[in-house]
Amino acid sequence: MTHETVPLYGGKLSRRVSIRDLRTAKERGERWPMLTSYDMYTAEIFDAAGIPVLLVGDSAGNNVYAHADTVPVTVDEMIPLARAVVRSTSRALVVCDLPFGSYQQGPEQALETSIRIMKETGVQAVKFEGGLPVVESVRRIVEAGIPVMAHVGFTPQSVNALGGYRVQGRGADADRLIESALALEEAGAFAVVLEMVTPQVAAEVTKRLSIPTIGIGAGPDVDAQVLVWQDMAGLREGPLPRFVKQYGDLRGALTDATKAFADDVVSGSFPAEEHTYH
Repeated sequence: MTHETVPLYGGKLSRRVSIRDLRTAKERGERWPMLTSYDMYTAEIFDAAGIPVLLVGDSAGNNVYAHADTVPVTVDEMIPLARAVVRSTSRALVVCDLPFGSYQQGPEQALETSIRIMKETGVQAVKFEGGLPVVESVRRIVEAGIPVMAHVGFTPQSVNALGGYRVQGRGADADRLIESALALEEAGAFAVVLEMVTPQVAAEVTKRLSIPTIGIGAGPDVDAQVLVWQDMAGLREGPLPRFVKQYGDLRGALTDATKAFADDVVSGSFPAEEHTYH
């Protein structure tokens, strides 16, 4: 198969997925999956399964570091996670989030943070949130040779300013969201995440952009879908966002394994003879 016809998911590539591959997939109408990853084992599994893009998200805040949201996460906390994911993969394009406070001061700070993350982790791209206010930061980073994935709609780092987890793109907000996505593409972003956006607006953005759109709670008419892996695999406990579909019960499986181990220890059946050195 030629470079242009290898599917992003299920294709046989002996190299990492590239930005060019993502654009080509959009041109041929191919949908593709994306997951978060923050550690060696999930990165290995998702890469072997053929997930073409892995996001080391600042969602580590409430999925790794036990914060209530993403706001407290720091660059120093993101770097070892991203480094582990890169080391554990050979095919997936790995993207790392810029955490809150590491780019809001403007293009210079955004570029400085992006350079540090690229040099210290080996990821292939960075991602950060925002619409029109971050366009110049996107432009500056792309001009420096660093690929940028944009993120509009509901932006978790701005949860306090947005008044909670609210759907974006309704009413007059729709035009602003579309304008932001177009401006981010013009600034050089290679893809844009649309989070908790009405499906009508997401479909319109997808139609008007030549770069891929990645939905999370944005309906079916986008180019790709992303979920936090702990949500997807059923590791997380408690209420889930409406857009989450669970594809496993990892929490249940791990609970069962833990109890079986503990029961064997208490009963004395572990370790058995085959687990003992002589």
